[in-house]
Amino acid sequence: MADDGSPVRQRGRVTLQTPLRDVVGARTATPLAAKLDLATVGDLLRHYPRRYERRGRMTDLAELVVGEKVTVLGTVRSVQERRPRPGSKVRSMTTVVVSDGSARISCAFFNQPWLGRLLTPGVTALFSGTVGRFRSELQLQSAQVAVIDDALGEGSQRIESLESFPGGVVPIYPLADGVSLTLVQRAVKTVLDVLETVDDPVPDVLLATRGLTGLDTALRDVHRPPSEERLDVARARLRYDEALALQLVLAQRRAAARRYPAVPCPPRPGGVLAAFDAALPFPLTDGQRGVGAQIAEDLSGEHPMHRLLQGEVGSGKTVVALRAMLQAVDAGRQAVLLAPTEVLAAQHARSLRTLLGPLGRGGELDAAPEAVKVTLLTGSLTTRARRQALLDLVSGEAGIAVGTHALLSGGVLFAELGLVVIDEQHRFGVEQRDALRGRRPDGASPPHVLVMTATPIPRTVAMTVYGDLETSVLEGLPAGRSPISTTVVPAAEKPAWLDRAWQRVREEVEAGHQAYVVCPKIGDDEPAAPGRAARRATLQDDDEGADWADGEGDGDGGSDGGPEGRRPPLAVLDVAERLAAGPLAGLVLRPLHGRLPPADKDRTMRDFAAGEVQVLVSTTVIEVGVDVPNATIMVVLDADRFGMSQLHQLRGRVGRGSAPGVCLLVTEAPPQTPALQRLAAVAATTDGFELAEADLQLRREGDVLGTSQAGRASGLKQLSLLRDRDVIAQARADATELIGDDPDLAGRPALAALAASVIRAPDQEFLEKS
Repeated sequence: MADDGSPVRQRGRVTLQTPLRDVVGARTATPLAAKLDLATVGDLLRHYPRRYERRGRMTDLAELVVGEKVTVLGTVRSVQERRPRPGSKVRSMTTVVVSDGSARISCAFFNQPWLGRLLTPGVTALFSGTVGRFRSELQLQSAQVAVIDDALGEGSQRIESLESFPGGVVPIYPLADGVSLTLVQRAVKTVLDVLETVDDPVPDVLLATRGLTGLDTALRDVHRPPSEERLDVARARLRYDEALALQLVLAQRRAAARRYPAVPCPPRPGGVLAAFDAALPFPLTDGQRGVGAQIAEDLSGEHPMHRLLQGEVGSGKTVVALRAMLQAVDAGRQAVLLAPTEVLAAQHARSLRTLLGPLGRGGELDAAPEAVKVTLLTGSLTTRARRQALLDLVSGEAGIAVGTHALLSGGVLFAELGLVVIDEQHRFGVEQRDALRGRRPDGASPPHVLVMTATPIPRTVAMTVYGDLETSVLEGLPAGRSPISTTVVPAAEKPAWLDRAWQRVREEVEAGHQAYVVCPKIGDDEPAAPGRAARRATLQDDDEGADWADGEGDGDGGSDGGPEGRRPPLAVLDVAERLAAGPLAGLVLRPLHGRLPPADKDRTMRDFAAGEVQVLVSTTVIEVGVDVPNATIMVVLDADRFGMSQLHQLRGRVGRGSAPGVCLLVTEAPPQTPALQRLAAVAATTDGFELAEADLQLRREGDVLGTSQAGRASGLKQLSLLRDRDVIAQARADATELIGDDPDLAGRPALAALAASVIRAPDQEFLEKS
C-alpha cells in the first residue's frame, strides 16, 4: 500500500517512466515533485545519494577526540531553542543534545529553526562535524545532520533503520526544506521493491568491452549497496552513462553539421594568401604550419568546418586565422572576424591591416591587384561610415569584415560569406552563429566557422563543453616573444613591496617602455570609492588596511564589494587620479574602460600604441587581442578579484616585444587563503594549459554543461572532469561509433532515451551556448 492508502502497482508494471504518485502515493510524491523536481520513478532513481555513511566507521561518543572530524549515530535527548539579542546576525540557535547510550554531546545549529521541529526527542540521526569544546563540554561544531529514524508518536513503527541497509552503507541524499532524508529513503525502497528489471540501453558487447555492470544492477546498488565494492561498480557504470549521454548529444551535433553542404574554399596558387606568406617578415612556427594545414583541409571540404582553435597567449592565433580568411578570399568568398568588444574589434582591424601591409589596401588607387579590403563595422560608426561599410559587405568589395555583434543585426548582408572567425567563443552563442548564416541575399550554404580562444582549456573540458567542435591546439611561441615574470605583491602584509612596484613602473617608463595598471571596476557612477586608509594601503606606502574577508574573485570587474567587511574593489577613475597625484606623478597616464565614448576609446588605444601614453589605467577591456610590443610591465590591483585564466590573459599583454615582461599581482588577501593560493598558482607558471588544470583543481568543477549559469540543474551528477578523464575519452569514442550511419539513433531508441534522461532538451540546446 502507498502512503495514502491506495494500492501500489503490481511488480512487472512499474518502469522508469511510471509516475511516482502511482507507486509511493500522493503524500510522498507531492513534496518530491515540488521540492526536488522528481516526478517519475526514473527521476527518483537518478537522484543519487550525495554521500554515504558507513556504520562500521562511525565513532562512539565515548571515544571522541577534540579536533577530529567524525560521524556519530545518536538519539536526540533534548532540544533547546534560543533567540539572540536584537541586532545580532544570528537569528536563531538550536542546541541539540545527542546520546548513543555511552556518552553525550551537544550540537549547535545557527539560523536553522526548522531543525527544532525535525530533531525532536527520540529521533535517531547521523551527526557529522568537528569535535570541539564549549564551556568545558564537548560540542560538535559546524555540524550536519541526517535523520535516520522519525519519531512519529507513541505506537508508530520505525520507518527506516540502519539495520535495514545491506552492508551497513547508508545513503545520504540531497534534500530540500520539507523533504526529509527518511522520506527519500522510504520512497526509494518502495520503488525498488516493485520495479521491474530495467532494460539496458547500452549494447551488451560494449558493456563487456568496458567491463561495466548492467543498468538494473547499478541503479539498485547505488541506492542500497550490499557492499562498498558493489557500490564502486555501480557508480562506475552510472558515470559512464552520463559521459556517454553527453557525448552522444555532441556526436549528433557533429554529424548534423556534416549533413549541410558548404561551398569549398580550396587554396589557390598565386592568390593573396601566397603573396602574404611570401611577404611575412618572420617564419611561421611548426605549430602554426600544422594547425594551418588542418584548417586549410577543412575549408577545402564540402561540409562546413566547425573547429576550435586554442593556443597559448601570444602563440600567433591571429596569423593562423588571417591565413584562413585569405584562403576564403582566394576562393571568391568573404570572411568575418567577430570580436566581443569595440576596442578589440578596432584593434583586430588595425592588426590585420598591419600584418597585410600593402595587401590590405584593397580598393585604394595604388593597391596591388590581389589586395583585399578590410572593413570595420561597429555600433559607434557614423551614419555615413556605416552606410559605406554595409555597401562594401553586400557588394563584395570588402573581402574581410571585422566587428562586434553589430555584424549580426538584421540590416547587414554579405555577398559571398564563406568563413566566420569568432574570437572568444563564450561571448557568442548558437543564435548569433545562426544569425550570421542567414546574412545572405540568397540564403545559400552556411559558412565555415573557426572559433578562437586564448584561454587554454583542459582536455576533458574541451571534450565536453566544446565537444561539438573539432579541436586544434596551437603549440609553441613565435620567435621574438619574451619571457614574462609574475610576482604576487601582498600589499597589506608587506606595503613596502607595493612602493617598490610603483618604482618598477617608473623604471620601465624611464627606459622607454610603457605600462598597464588594471583595476576591477570603472568607478564613475558605481558605489563610493574605498576609504582613505584602504586606498592608501593599496596605492601608497601605508600599513593601514581595510578589513579583508576571503572570497571568490569577481572576475568581471563589476562587483560592488564582495563579502561583508571587504572594501569595495578599486576603480579605474579613482586609481588614475591618485596615481597621477602620487606614486606616478609626472608620467602621462590615461584611463580606459568600456563606458568611454567609442571615439575616445579608439583614440586612447591609438595613442598608447604610438607611445604617447606611458601608463594605461584600465579595466579588463584590454584582456585579449591588444598588442602593444613596447608595453613591458603590468600591475593588477585587487588581483584576487580576478579569475586565474583572466589573469593569465591580462599578463599576456606584456612581453610581446623584445624586452622581458613583468606582471605584478597586488592583493590584500591574507596568507593561507584560497585567493592567495590561486594567485600563487598563476605566478608559478606561464603555461596556460598547466594553469587551466590547476584552476580546475582549485575551484569547484561546477556544471559540466554550463547550465548552472542559466539557472537550470544539470543531469550530470556522477561525472567528474578531474577524476573521470579516461571515462570521458572512452565515451567519446563509443558515441562516435554508435552514431555511425544512424545519427538520429532511430535504430537505438533506448540510447536516445538515455541521452534525453541525463541531458534534458533545454540542456542539449545549451551545449552550443556554453
